[in-house]
Amino acid sequence: MKSQIADITARIRERSQPLRQAYLQRTRALAARPRGADRMGCANVAHAFAALPGSDKFRVVAEKAPNLGIITAYNDMLSAHQPYEGYPAVIRDEARKLGATVQVAGGVPAMCDGVTQGLPGMELSLFSRDSIAMATAVGLTHDVFDAALLLGVCDKIVPGLLIGALHFGHLPCVFVPAGPMSTGLSNSEKSKVREQFAQGLVGRDKLLEAESAAYHGAGTCTFYGTANSNQMLLEAMGLHVPGAAFIHPHEGLREELTREAVRNVLAIRRGGARYTPIGELVDERCIVNAMVALLATGGSTNHLIHWVAVARSAGILIDWTDFSELSAATPLLARVYPNGKADVNQFQAAGGPGFVLRELLDSGCLHGDVLTVAEGGMAAYGRVPQQSADGVLSWRDLPATPIDDQIVRTAGAPFSESGGLKLLAGNLGRGVMKVSAVPEDRHVVEAPAIVFDSQEALQQAFKRGELERDFVAVVRFQGPRANGMPELHKLTPPLAVLQDRGFRVALVTDGRMSGASGKVPAAIHVSPEVLGGGPLGKVRSGDLVRVDAVAGTLDALVAADEWAARAIETRPADLADDAAHGLGRELFGGMRRNVLSAEEGAVTWL
Repeated sequence: MKSQIADITARIRERSQPLRQAYLQRTRALAARPRGADRMGCANVAHAFAALPGSDKFRVVAEKAPNLGIITAYNDMLSAHQPYEGYPAVIRDEARKLGATVQVAGGVPAMCDGVTQGLPGMELSLFSRDSIAMATAVGLTHDVFDAALLLGVCDKIVPGLLIGALHFGHLPCVFVPAGPMSTGLSNSEKSKVREQFAQGLVGRDKLLEAESAAYHGAGTCTFYGTANSNQMLLEAMGLHVPGAAFIHPHEGLREELTREAVRNVLAIRRGGARYTPIGELVDERCIVNAMVALLATGGSTNHLIHWVAVARSAGILIDWTDFSELSAATPLLARVYPNGKADVNQFQAAGGPGFVLRELLDSGCLHGDVLTVAEGGMAAYGRVPQQSADGVLSWRDLPATPIDDQIVRTAGAPFSESGGLKLLAGNLGRGVMKVSAVPEDRHVVEAPAIVFDSQEALQQAFKRGELERDFVAVVRFQGPRANGMPELHKLTPPLAVLQDRGFRVALVTDGRMSGASGKVPAAIHVSPEVLGGGPLGKVRSGDLVRVDAVAGTLDALVAADEWAARAIETRPADLADDAAHGLGRELFGGMRRNVLSAEEGAVTWL
């Protein structure tokens, strides 16, 4: 084990010890109870199993068969989740073959950020994570399950399911993915058309044609955003069937991997061959493995928020300093768009998660001595699944050298010695920058600030031709308390255009961008947010701002006495009103009032 990574893990363990021990005591007490059908009253049992076929009812009550609960994020609005429609039937069929019963315990909401991007609905997106966690709890709180299968893929859905499941830490759980859509228009071509549209060079018809060619079928979007980063992290945590992440929804292997998930969850239930409740599996080593896998692949910066909340759900405390120090010790082993040109299908063909995890494990960057849902521990996740002509599932070793060294590299010859994530801190607060896709000559930008109170205001200034110069865009009032912290993807095309024209530009915001800022230097998630008293509210247009990813600093170059005397500007009344009303935003007012900072996971339930 690399000494730096071992030391960070030990620090996390020590910091978390009181909270983690209390969590494990509660979890173990729940695990020690009699099974649900044996401890509940007769009326409770009758209600719980009233709709089961008679044979299943007899199995679960009289024969004490294992009863599996499914929490599903199925809907056919999300291309990634549409394939889940038929999963319960497949799961029931496999479970019955193995003498078990299955109930869909509940559904959880699942919204598509691609649909709501730049629209009012996006202001509910981050909070949907905790809504999903609560919906997961509602489903599992019927408390008649011996284990659970969790069906979800996309941005807030996987973290929400995981947070919810960890509050039922006594249950063994397996996550069941659905896979990416087939490759369409390349991500780089799609981005090119977006930039052309931002400049008025093509019309809406050409933009829609390009977008529809990129997003065209069932499965996750093919870029390496939050959804696909979710799948990488679940592999690194040992919560998937090994290698299940990036198999196409309609490939024959996909159904067999889903059946294997049933076999695995039955093996790790209490009374199975390898009892492994999720609360025991997700320990500080498991969390560090997830963090390392994120950094080694240049994954979504959203997980600097989500995995803080996930860890907290298991009684583990992590922060952005941990991420930053792990980044310095983790080699960058993959380049997948927006961190490279390849999409996730090309990543999978080049070896995918299996290649990366094997390299990380062999180089001492991962904890190998962890619990996993599959037999064989973390080593099993360094291989790839295959299916024989007669349908038998097995796993094969990957070659020692990369299949395509423009997409994946060995730990001995990485793209970079560090993971490409930087913590920036200074008189503007603490933020993060994903530097892996940013040209090295743009890692430091010092320029006058232009302050905006919304992403729409920046877009309008760009269209008016007011941004043809060097500047640092400060976009404020975008944190969780202000408006739910929507992603600000609409800023990427104009800023990229300006950078391509030779201007030195950067973004500083208390909002999110998911790493989709790409080649534009962006200090995001700046905490505390302005509405929480953050110093970003002191910046005035014309102030010289330095964004320095080399030194790790984020400062307004204003005299200290003047800076201390400045007031934090208040949010315009019309913006406050807009964030509170319309399209269901009223229902999330309590979350906006109670949410913790981005660095604390933007948690609403503490």
